[in-house]
Amino acid sequence: MTISADQATPDADSARRVRRVALVGNPNTGKTTLFNRLCGVRAKTANFPGSTVDARVGSCVRGGRMEIVDLPGTYSLDLDLPEARLCRDCIEGRLVACEPDAVLVVLDATNLRRNLQFAASVLRRGRPTVVALNMVDLAMRKGLSIDVDRLAARLGCPVVAISARSGRGIDALVAAVGQGKASAASLPEIGAATGAWADAVLEESVGGAEAVGDAHDSLTDRLDQAFTHPILGLVVFVAVMAGLFATIFWLADLPMSLIEAIFGRAGSLISEHLPAGALSELLADGIVAGISGVVIFLPQICLLFFLLSLLEDTGYLARASFVMDRIMARFGLPGQSFVPLLSSHACALPGIMATRLIPDRNERLATILVAPFMSCSARIPVYVLLIGLLFGERPLVAGIAFAGCYLLGAIAALLSALVARRTILPGRSRPMVLELPSYKWPSLRTALWTTLDRAVLFLRNAGTVILAISIVMWWLSAYPRGDAPPAAEALRAEAALVADEAARAELETEADAMERRSRQAQSFAGRIGAAVQPLFAPLGADRQITVAILTSFLAREVFLGTMIVLVGMPEEEDHDRILDGVRAAVRDDGRPLFDDATAAALLVFFVLAMQCLPTVALVHRETGSWRWPLLQFAWMSGFAWLAAVATHAIVRALSAG
Repeated sequence: MTISADQATPDADSARRVRRVALVGNPNTGKTTLFNRLCGVRAKTANFPGSTVDARVGSCVRGGRMEIVDLPGTYSLDLDLPEARLCRDCIEGRLVACEPDAVLVVLDATNLRRNLQFAASVLRRGRPTVVALNMVDLAMRKGLSIDVDRLAARLGCPVVAISARSGRGIDALVAAVGQGKASAASLPEIGAATGAWADAVLEESVGGAEAVGDAHDSLTDRLDQAFTHPILGLVVFVAVMAGLFATIFWLADLPMSLIEAIFGRAGSLISEHLPAGALSELLADGIVAGISGVVIFLPQICLLFFLLSLLEDTGYLARASFVMDRIMARFGLPGQSFVPLLSSHACALPGIMATRLIPDRNERLATILVAPFMSCSARIPVYVLLIGLLFGERPLVAGIAFAGCYLLGAIAALLSALVARRTILPGRSRPMVLELPSYKWPSLRTALWTTLDRAVLFLRNAGTVILAISIVMWWLSAYPRGDAPPAAEALRAEAALVADEAARAELETEADAMERRSRQAQSFAGRIGAAVQPLFAPLGADRQITVAILTSFLAREVFLGTMIVLVGMPEEEDHDRILDGVRAAVRDDGRPLFDDATAAALLVFFVLAMQCLPTVALVHRETGSWRWPLLQFAWMSGFAWLAAVATHAIVRALSAG
């Protein structure tokens, strides 16, 4: 192949000026890979006024500085879809904050017929344009021969052959964009029949059997037959997802333990070096514990997005969406809902934001409403605690129960979507039209940048809110300061008279636990729990469990921390000691705090309930109304309460029998 772009260095004036370049292209053309190659960490997510779809803005410092606006992929600028409207408004200058000096169009060299039609719609807008002919290495392996000079002449703008994955041609591309001279020639032959024009350009510029569709990739065909088969495709999907989540839980264990140890040590250092008092407790129990409660799940979230990015890059996720479309359509959801719901297993926040590219409003709202049913990472500590109480001595049954939690959430999501689509969001799911991308080796670089971008987004959106919640909950749990109960004082006095060190330590530990429970009961949180306890009594919850449930409505992961405080276990204890302490805890009347019926009911409740204020706030932002998050909260909480009450009654009856 020959490269026709002028390699001249930008002149001094253009080098000094920061040029804004709009990066556009069809989905699956490698546009994101190119953006990451150009900008790397110098990128941020942006939402321009007047648009409901996010773009990414980054700085490219190769040969001078350029601002790259990575617009969402779209099959045509003329579609009535949010991503197409954003691209169209940006290129045509209707969005001042996004108006570009030049447009960089990314074309897939292995699929030029459709890509050329998109390029034609960009060229008609009259903006200075440069074409990046991506995946030229794949095109060569397929036997394609592309005359880049002739293609540039037909398009009337510079064309640069590149491989965004390997970095080939990137410097030449940057030089072409930075010149400031690239302008689309008038193309009178491009009218409403762009398909015929694209065929004519292909005939002149591209050689090889693939160019005219005479050859087929037999391996690709065989893989597609398997991956998109109604039965075999579903089996493959289940196997891939099982492997993905098993890998996440396996690999995330070590970094999560390390993070837990680091924050535990930080809390200990604060307690050791600051005088006892409100400031020390706020820092150790409020701020450090609050940050830890967010960051500890970051390894799982990062691994999920890293592996999903690799799967997407291979081309498999598009096939999985096609397979799931057959199932999801029966419940009123489109195939495009698959990835948002899958992402919600890490955290509902990025999953809900991923619904922005679902074209139909009712389908998007239905997906947003049911996304929190998917078991997110924040539920995992609660699942581990309650399943450990139920099946601690039966690891196989515990594993099945853990998988059952994920299945129950998915079933609840699909059934809720069906109800919504038959009532408040009527309409049938439209057939999914999807172009299957070519198979290719995934890019580790792209996966890493995608993971970093999602991690920062998660910390910014979730971390700040949960930190604030943790500080508020610390205050509610710590005040008003009640007096130590006489029984605790008596134990301390008895301990002072005991000579045996181990016995004395045991008495002091018992006194500390008694004092913590007493102060918790006298605190604002304890008083609220006592007042609300009748509502959760049908689940088997007493005052202490009710307090933990109430705090979990702010953030699910707070439940475990609250239980640790209530049963008087130091947070540094390992999981087995915490489980034993919770199992041995008793109610005010001396009965066990958790029996099987209560643990099972709470497990079902936590699978189904809406317990995440950041999600409520995000749904309000995404829908522009409080109607939807309030409806979502009421539906999920009511459904969870009814299911938990039924579970408690059934397990209690079985235990009695």
